[in-house]
Amino acid sequence: MNAQDNQVALPLRSHTILGVCEAIGEDFGFNPNFLRVPLAGTVLWSLPIAVGIYFALGAVVLASRLLFPKLKVVQSAPAEQVPLPVNEQQEFAKAA
Repeated sequence: MNAQDNQVALPLRSHTILGVCEAIGEDFGFNPNFLRVPLAGTVLWSLPIAVGIYFALGAVVLASRLLFPKLKVVQSAPAEQVPLPVNEQQEFAKAA
C-alpha cells in the first residue's frame, strides 16, 4: 500500500488553512515553511496583500492540479521468489 493512498486532501487537513504552501512545497520538493515565513511577514506588513497573494497562489495550485493531475502508479503483483537450496550460496554484486 502506498503512503499517499490514505492521505486526506490538502484543504481538509487539520494543520493547514487551504494547503497552498504545502501543495507548492510538495510540487517543487521543498519545505513549505520557506513559503509560510515570508507570507507571515507579508501579513504583518499588509493583510489585504497577503490574503490576495495567498488566494492567487491557491488559484495557481488549483489550476495546476486540475490541468496536470498526478498519475496513479499501478502496482503489479510481486514476482515469486524461487527458494535456494540450503547448501547453495547467494552471490552479491560487488560495490564499485
